[in-house]
Amino acid sequence: MQVTAAVATAAKSPFEIVELDLDEPRPDEVRVRLVATGICHTDAIVRDQWYPTPLPAVLGHEGAGVVDAVGSAVTAVAPGDKVLLSFNSCGSCRLCLTGHPAYCEQFYAHNFEGRRGDDSSALSKDGQVHSSHFFGQSSFATYANVAERSVVRVDDHAPLELLGPLGCGIQTGAGAILNVLQPRPGSSVVVFGAGAVGLSAVMAAKIRNATTIVCVDVVAERLELALSLGATHTVNGRDPDQIQQIKDITGGGADYALDTTGVAAVFRTMTDCMGILGHAALVGASALGTESTIDIGTQMLSGQKISMVIEGDSMPQVFIPELIRLHRAGLFPFDRLIRTYTLQEINQAFDDSHSGDTLKPVIVF
Repeated sequence: MQVTAAVATAAKSPFEIVELDLDEPRPDEVRVRLVATGICHTDAIVRDQWYPTPLPAVLGHEGAGVVDAVGSAVTAVAPGDKVLLSFNSCGSCRLCLTGHPAYCEQFYAHNFEGRRGDDSSALSKDGQVHSSHFFGQSSFATYANVAERSVVRVDDHAPLELLGPLGCGIQTGAGAILNVLQPRPGSSVVVFGAGAVGLSAVMAAKIRNATTIVCVDVVAERLELALSLGATHTVNGRDPDQIQQIKDITGGGADYALDTTGVAAVFRTMTDCMGILGHAALVGASALGTESTIDIGTQMLSGQKISMVIEGDSMPQVFIPELIRLHRAGLFPFDRLIRTYTLQEINQAFDDSHSGDTLKPVIVF
């Protein structure tokens, strides 16, 4: 069948809206009619070839839609079901089997190589292969053949135009707090970066009843939004004394800290602002080869811990419904981060995300 898709054709080039041929779903695949899809920082850095997914490619990995057809081996969903789409994993390695599919031993192959396991792609144009199955889905298109393990069924009343970002960015920030750092009630949390991932972490810290929640960013409007979403304090990331400010606010250093930026200097700042036995995590993506330093003498004496976190260390089929229930209860208002665009406006959406005008762009088909 033919689908309309936004194609990344060359590094750092605008997406092109084209008609592509989509093949039939394989036995373990689900064909989904996309209703909406979020735009994530990872889409931008793959478009720019920080990570070498072969171009031309259809990216997109926060899809939401309706099942159109299923392969013969699919049991999780049926045609007509509403679904959200998340990352892919093998389902059979030690890490998948112990509840950590975000660390699947074949994670790169299943999410970034642009091909199925047999080296085929679902997408082509005039005989030219286009990379498909980005994060098991490639949701910058009107239809996609999606790996069954990327599919999360939701109820018939789920607002698909809203929920797509739960597939990656929102679950990354929230999961880093709820699944990995797990702040104690009454503890202090500092979040670096007030984008969609960071603000999701702020909301999650409030859910965990942290009583001191510090948000660090360089954009005043984002810091104001952070305060309305649960932050108790804000710090300007350009202030030369930001580490001391954080230590003063937290009574000597943060119990928990999260870097959502992936910037080497911010990562170092995060490690320097932690308290004794503090636990910090990194979720921000950096270019391959990016390095940062820490003061290993101080860290050793303080007993601090640093975790590297992918996708919030979540099991999407379990965690995403939990986030939906928190949203319905009024405890996780991530909808305040969203601005919608059409597929034809995708390049504007990326520009607005890069400039900070939009926190979480969502393409609505």
